[in-house]
Amino acid sequence: MSDEILGDRRKALEESFFAKESDKLRQALQEKEEAKNKKEALSAASGITDDAVLEQLVALDIRSDTLAALSLVPLVEVAWADGTMDDSERSAILSAAKDAGLSGESAALLDGWLATRPSYKVLSAWKDYVSALASTMDAAAKDKLKQELLGRARTVAESAGGFLGIGKISSEEEDKLEELDRAFS
Repeated sequence: MSDEILGDRRKALEESFFAKESDKLRQALQEKEEAKNKKEALSAASGITDDAVLEQLVALDIRSDTLAALSLVPLVEVAWADGTMDDSERSAILSAAKDAGLSGESAALLDGWLATRPSYKVLSAWKDYVSALASTMDAAAKDKLKQELLGRARTVAESAGGFLGIGKISSEEEDKLEELDRAFS
C-alpha cells in the first residue's frame, strides 16, 4: 500500500513537473513567434532587412507605424531641402512608402507632407527620437539603421537629377543629409 501511495505521488510529481516544463516551452515558443511577427511587421513597415537591427527594435518595443514614420521623415526632408518637391522626388518617396506597406492614417500624413513642407517640429522630433533610439542600440545595429534610413534619403536626393550625372545632389540636399546623419551621433 505504501508503495502504491508512493507511486501515485511520484506520478503526480512527475506530471506536475512536466506540465510546468511544457507550459514554459509553450510560452517560450509563443514569445518567439510573437517576436518573429513583430520583426516581419517592422521589416515590412521600414524596408529594413538586417536581422540584428530588427531584433534590437523589437527588444525596444518599437511599433511598425513608428518605424514607418521614422523611415519616411528623412526622405521628405531631403526632398524639401531645396524648397521644392519635384515629381521625381515625389515618385521616389511614394515608391519607398509603398515598399514599406504604408497605409491608412500614415499614408494620409505622408500625402500632406508631399503637398506641403512639414513643420520644422517634425524634423526636430525625428532627430530627438533617432538620437534617443541610437543611444540604446549597439554600434553595429546603429550603423546599419543609419545606412538604411539615410541610404534611401540619398536615393531621393539623387532622383532629382543633375546634368549628365554631375551635381546630382544639390548643396541644400547634401546639407540636409549631413544634418540627418548627425542625429545618429
